[in-house]
Amino acid sequence: MKKLSALILFSVVFLVHSIYSQDEPPRLTHHMTPEEELRKHEIGRDFTPTDPPAPPARAVAEFEEMQGVLIRYPFGIPMSLIKEMAEDCMVKTIVANSAQQIQVQNQYQSAGVNLANCEWLIAPTDSYWTRDYGPWFVVNGSSQVGISDFPYNRPRPNDDNIPVVLAQQMGVPLYGMDLIHTGGNWMCDGMGIAASTELVWTENPSLTHAQIDTIVKDYLGIGKYHVLPDPLGDYIEHIDCWGKFLDIDKVLIGQVPPTDWRYDDFEFVANYFAFQTSSYGTPFKVYRVYTPGTFPYTPYTNSLILNKKVFVPITGSQWDTQAIEAYETAMPGYEVIGVMSGSWENTDALHCRAIGIADVHMLYVEHIPLRGNKNFSLSYEMYADIIPYSGAGTITDSLKCYYKTDSADYQSVPLVKVDNYYRYKASLPFIPPDSEVSYYLRAADYSGRTRNHPYIGEPDPHVFKVRYATDVAIAPDTLVFLTMEDMLNGKSFDMYNFTNGDLVVTDVETESWGAINWYIDPWNYSLPHTMAYSDTMTLTVKINIPFENITGGFVYDTLDITTANGSHYVIIKVDEDLLSAVPGLSRRDNIARLGNIHPNPFSDETRITFTLEEPSRVNLYVYDLQGRLISTLAERNYVAGNHEITWYGNTASGMKIPSGIYFIVLQSKDGIQTSKLVKTR
Repeated sequence: MKKLSALILFSVVFLVHSIYSQDEPPRLTHHMTPEEELRKHEIGRDFTPTDPPAPPARAVAEFEEMQGVLIRYPFGIPMSLIKEMAEDCMVKTIVANSAQQIQVQNQYQSAGVNLANCEWLIAPTDSYWTRDYGPWFVVNGSSQVGISDFPYNRPRPNDDNIPVVLAQQMGVPLYGMDLIHTGGNWMCDGMGIAASTELVWTENPSLTHAQIDTIVKDYLGIGKYHVLPDPLGDYIEHIDCWGKFLDIDKVLIGQVPPTDWRYDDFEFVANYFAFQTSSYGTPFKVYRVYTPGTFPYTPYTNSLILNKKVFVPITGSQWDTQAIEAYETAMPGYEVIGVMSGSWENTDALHCRAIGIADVHMLYVEHIPLRGNKNFSLSYEMYADIIPYSGAGTITDSLKCYYKTDSADYQSVPLVKVDNYYRYKASLPFIPPDSEVSYYLRAADYSGRTRNHPYIGEPDPHVFKVRYATDVAIAPDTLVFLTMEDMLNGKSFDMYNFTNGDLVVTDVETESWGAINWYIDPWNYSLPHTMAYSDTMTLTVKINIPFENITGGFVYDTLDITTANGSHYVIIKVDEDLLSAVPGLSRRDNIARLGNIHPNPFSDETRITFTLEEPSRVNLYVYDLQGRLISTLAERNYVAGNHEITWYGNTASGMKIPSGIYFIVLQSKDGIQTSKLVKTR
C-alpha cells in the first residue's frame, strides 16, 4: 500500500511538473536545431498520402470567411491579441491535456477573454508555429470543405500530426498531399493562384517543377503557381516574411532602402507581381510596406487577416505607424490593429503563430468584376456563382448588386438565377458615358450567413469607368441563330445615336467565314440627332432564300456597318447543328476535322480531338456566347493524323471559367469548324 501511495504521489507530482513545465519558453527555435538537422531524413517518413479531393478543388484564401483561429499553448502571441480575436470568432487553443486546458481557461478568464468563443484541441505539440504545421483548407467539387495535409518541413511529429487531429475533431475530409511544405511559405488567392519561394523546390528534390505544379493542381486546385526567389536573404525562406495576398488582386510586398544589399531582390519580386495577371484577369495591384529589417524589427508582412480585422505585428520601430497606414490604404473598411510583442522577429512574427480555421459552412461568392474602362453599353451584365456550403438555400430577396455612379447614392438591382446550378446574373441599367460606377454584390442564406463581394463590401467596391468608345452604340453586338425560325424571321439589334448630328448608315458589308446570304431590314437607315435616350434605330438581320453553299461548319459573319462616325460591328453566329439539318446546304470535305470532345458537358477537364488529312497549321480556340476569346489551345503546325488536346476549363491567365455554353473553334487553311461545349461546376 505504501508503495502504491508513493507511486500515486510520484505520478501526481510528475503530472503537475509536466503541466507547469510547459509554461517555460519552447526549447525549439523557428529554424531547425543542430539535432534536427541530423534528423531531416525523418521528414515525411511516416506521412500517409491519400487521393486528392474530387475536382475541381479550391484552396481557401486567408482573407475569406473564418469560423476561428488556431493557436497553441504555451503561447507565442500576447494575451491581448487572444482577447481581441475572441471578440468576433472562435479561438481554438491546442493544449497537451485536460488539466492544461483548465489552467489556460483560468488564464483566459482572468484576462477577460470571451470564453463563449473558446474551443480546445487536446493533442501533443512540439512548438507554437501553428501557421507552419497547421491545416490548409480546401473545397472539393461537391462544395465540401476539408483539410489538405502535407509533410511538415521539420522533423517534429507532434506538430506534423495536428491537421490529422483537427480534421477528426471537425469531422471534415482529410487529404494527404505528399509534398514537403510549410504554411509560412504558402499564400493563395482562393481562385486558383498561389505563391511560394523556391524553398518548395529545394525541399522536394525528387520532384520536377512540373510534378509539383500537378500536385498543387490536384490537391489544391492551383492553376498558376508562382515560385519565386527569396529576397529576404535569411535562413527561413518563407514568403510571409516579405509578401502577402491581401485580396484576389492585391499583394503586399516589403520594401527596403536602396542602400540595402537586398534592394534589387525586393524590387524584382514587386515588379514580378506587377506584371502578373490576377484571377480577375487584371494585373495585380502591388502595395508596399517599408521593412528595413534593422533593429527594432519590422516584420509587417507577417500579419494575420481574420475576417474584417487585420492584426499587424509592431515592435516600437519608428516605422510602425507607417506600416499601419500602408494596410489602411490597401484595405479600406478593415479594422487594422497593431499588436506589440517583444518576441517578434523579421523571420518569425504574428502570422507564423496563428492560422485561420475556415468556415466550413461559408456562403461562397465567386465573381469576376468589371474593372477599368468599359465601352458605353445600354446595360452591363455581371455574373456570380453563389454557393452556400452549408446546403442551406439562398434568400432570394437578399441577392442584390448595389451600385452607384460618381457621387450618387447606392441603389440595387437583383441577382437572378440563370441556370440549374449556382449561377446568377445582375444587369445594371443605362449609365451615361463618362460615369464612374462603384458596385458590390451581397447575398444571404438560410444558415444566417451574409457575404459581400468584394469581401469588405461597400468600403472598397469594384469600380469601372464608362467611356465614350464611340458615339454610336449597338446592342446586342452578337446575334446567335439557333433555329430555322430565327433565321427566317430574323434577329434584331439597335443602334443608338449619341453623336452631335444625324446618324446615317451609309453601307453594310458582310465578312463571311462560312458564306450565307444575309439581308438587313429596313434598307434605309437614318436617325436624327436629338440626344434623347430614345434615339434608336432597329435593324433586323435575316437569311436570304435560296440558301447558298456553306464552306465550313459553324458560321461566323461580321456585319461592318459604316456611318459618318466610323465603322461598327455586329457578329452573326449560326449553329452548325442547325445548318446540317437544312436541305440544300452542301459542305466540302475539310483537311482538318474536329472529332470527339469528351467529356461534354465537363466540370474539370475535357479532351478535344481533331484529324488532319495532311500537314497543316491549326489554330484551336475557345469562345463564349458573346464571341469573346476565352483561351487559345493551339496555334502551330501539326503533322497528318489524329491529335488530342486537354483543356482544364481555364482562361489564358489560369482563371477557372464559369459554367455555361462555349464554342471550340478549329481554324485551318481550308476553313473553320466549331462545336458546342458545356461547362458545369
